[in-house]
Amino acid sequence: MSPEEIKSRLSSGLLSFPVTHFDSDLRLNLASYREHVSWLSSFDAAALFAAGGTGEFFSLSPEEVGEITKAAKDVSGSVPIISGCGYGIELAKDVARRAEKAGADGLLLLPHYLIGAPQEGIYQHVKAVCEATGLGVIIYNRANSVANADTVARLADACPNLIGFKDGTGKVDLVRNVTAKLGDRLCYIGGMPTHELFAEAFNAVGVTTYSSAVFNFVPALAQRFYKAMRAEDQKTMATILEGFFFEFAKIRDREVGYPVSIIKAGVELIGRTPGPVRPPLTNLKPDEKDMLARLIESAEG
Repeated sequence: MSPEEIKSRLSSGLLSFPVTHFDSDLRLNLASYREHVSWLSSFDAAALFAAGGTGEFFSLSPEEVGEITKAAKDVSGSVPIISGCGYGIELAKDVARRAEKAGADGLLLLPHYLIGAPQEGIYQHVKAVCEATGLGVIIYNRANSVANADTVARLADACPNLIGFKDGTGKVDLVRNVTAKLGDRLCYIGGMPTHELFAEAFNAVGVTTYSSAVFNFVPALAQRFYKAMRAEDQKTMATILEGFFFEFAKIRDREVGYPVSIIKAGVELIGRTPGPVRPPLTNLKPDEKDMLARLIESAEG
């Protein structure tokens, strides 16, 4: 798919990040991963992100990113696969090339490694990655890499394959500045942890889709909430928020790193085998898994 086609597809519906499956020795479990991605692909996602943040990109080698991307493409059917990409400039370019070779339909460029950077540095970094690939690229604003609207506009002018802007800052004023300045030149994706808690507010400033982590284990519920948001059905959104997401967030917030760990626990609780998280993340404690199990049962009942 061309960058323009991917841009259109990303804007058309709900997105999600399948967790990366490991065995008990923390090695890739690609067979289990393929089964999970195949199942998720039947729930009408606009695209799936292989080796993204919820997929523990930060703990994967460049070789593993390529393997995971290929495994997802093998079973996703018509659902596009966007690969995670990131780290320092040379590693990011290497990952981009590996993902493209593995069949990725696009790239999500996560923040560069560790240090802060001025706007010119962010511009040069993103531009170099865009120039290293023919795939459509989505810039992910979060943590130590936050491009302002002027930088995003410069990048869109310089990089024809820059197709999307994802926000993980939660700064509505910054996002509104970007959407006002760039208009339909990019697609706009919400990327806050458990973005359903922010979706209604960000929809109002032009962020019409988002990546749902809970789609990993309650995909029907995730789609129901997304459709209610797009229809401005506040009653349905409020019911789902009160019945699931507010309680889910309480468990998630019990420990640093749980926004990923809790998703893996949810996938395990529905009978799949995602395995543990890799350090430095830690797994949910037994009592926390019990709390999540009751919440899933209540939501699905």
